[in-house]
Amino acid sequence: MAQTQQRYVDTESLVNLHWAAIALALVTGVLHVYAGVVEGRVPLTLAGLGFFGAVALFLANYRRRLLYVVGVVYTGIQVPLWYVVNSPEFTTVGYVDKVVQVVLVVVLAYLYLTEK
Repeated sequence: MAQTQQRYVDTESLVNLHWAAIALALVTGVLHVYAGVVEGRVPLTLAGLGFFGAVALFLANYRRRLLYVVGVVYTGIQVPLWYVVNSPEFTTVGYVDKVVQVVLVVVLAYLYLTEK
């Protein structure tokens, strides 16, 4: 009797743009966790963990199109929120993170619009 092995991670369907989105999400996740720990801000740490969770769901091929939409909203709202919370004391880590997040939003929106 042949046994089938269930795969929990689906990387065969991923193209370079998917890997770019994963890398961007991991970078912003690391930056959020780092800033959350250094600044003692639990919401930042939780936001970073949210990015890690999204990457895990994405790799598990769990409703990727929905993840694109949620990712655009989740990430997009953090940019103006960062400005309001941190004004006028912005950090280099914050600027780098926002650039990463803007690129991530563009990539996720593109993936949503081009995939079926």
